[in-house]
Amino acid sequence: MNKKYKSNYLFPLLIIGIAFFIIGFGVGINGIMVPILEGAFSLSKGMSYMVLTATFSAFLIFGRPAGMLIKKIGYKKSMVIALLIMALGMLLFIPSANMTASMDGFYMFLAASFIGGIGNTLLQAAVNPYVTICGPIEKAAQRMCFMGIMNKSAWFLGPIFLSLFIDVKNPLMDQAYIPFGLAAGVIILLAILIFFVSLPEVKAVGEEEDMPDANSNSEMLGANKKTSIGQFPHLILGAIALFIYVGVETLPMASAIDFAKAIGLDNPAQYSGIVSFGLVIGYIVSIFLLQVMHQKKALILFSLIALSASFCLVRLPAQQAIYCLGALGFAHSLMWGAIWALAIDKLGKFTQSGSSILVMAIVGGAILPLVFGFILDAVKTTGMVSEAMDFQKAYWLFIPCYLYILYYAIAGHKAGLKK
Repeated sequence: MNKKYKSNYLFPLLIIGIAFFIIGFGVGINGIMVPILEGAFSLSKGMSYMVLTATFSAFLIFGRPAGMLIKKIGYKKSMVIALLIMALGMLLFIPSANMTASMDGFYMFLAASFIGGIGNTLLQAAVNPYVTICGPIEKAAQRMCFMGIMNKSAWFLGPIFLSLFIDVKNPLMDQAYIPFGLAAGVIILLAILIFFVSLPEVKAVGEEEDMPDANSNSEMLGANKKTSIGQFPHLILGAIALFIYVGVETLPMASAIDFAKAIGLDNPAQYSGIVSFGLVIGYIVSIFLLQVMHQKKALILFSLIALSASFCLVRLPAQQAIYCLGALGFAHSLMWGAIWALAIDKLGKFTQSGSSILVMAIVGGAILPLVFGFILDAVKTTGMVSEAMDFQKAYWLFIPCYLYILYYAIAGHKAGLKK
């Protein structure tokens, strides 16, 4: 880091941790909204998963504009604007809930999810590079693990909080204004807090160097001589890995409740906690593991764990297989931080542009769950006798995804870089 940015980042990172909590809460609510909207509007599986598509498609559309805005006004102001947009999305859920008598209410839910996704896009574009570059890049995954604990704890609390007011098995929306109104209020308070606290701006190594100079190291010299972001293969391959990762990370959280319902388990809402519990345990383990293992090797290890858990998920009896979602959560804990750090490394003055590309890759959280939902609809037409078995057939989608992440961990992250 540039010397003028070397200061105590403990308090700013605490504020960023709260922002990660808000991000997780918003996405976690989407997980329980899938079965709720399916019941309230009598939707097909594919249609119900469109709420995730509406949220995550905003990353593709607004990823680059978000990066441009951050470059113009800075991280702090961008976070404030992002949180206010997310609060607006939460408030728009309230009139949507009052329109369950027609499909207009469902489409308004999608619009509200999209607006919330815009805020989430801008917030992700700000907080992720901030955490990555506010310290040594080789420890970025470790810092991301701390943030992940905050983020995924909220993924677990979001569905539980919403289930206090809306019954998943018999979804009635007459009290929906309470949880969505409270959530919007908390997000607005956080925006006000960030506006008034001191949050120092940061720059990556070489990011301020428009022209290379004699004091630059050879890697930054090479990076800053390039003319476009497309000249960094390790970034492009990393964006693909992140696209896939966000999709497979979202799927267990979004489908756990639905899978539990298909199996016939009591209180299906609580099963979203399996994935969150695995994630938080994984984050804790990763923090200590990264003290003795490089994040590249750790990514290989956790990719192999994910592949093993996926095979168990599709082969074990459904009553036991559902707990494999927790093992996937454990494996996911390290992937985000490690992929992000490997992809954004050695970009020099292209760091912010690279971050925008990675934020756009979060659209994987829209595409893969939608594909999963339509696979469920497709296998159901083949005459399967058990809805739970339909889910297990659709979960085969995980296997090629983790194989690519494993490739990136082994070789893809080195593409185009000097050996």
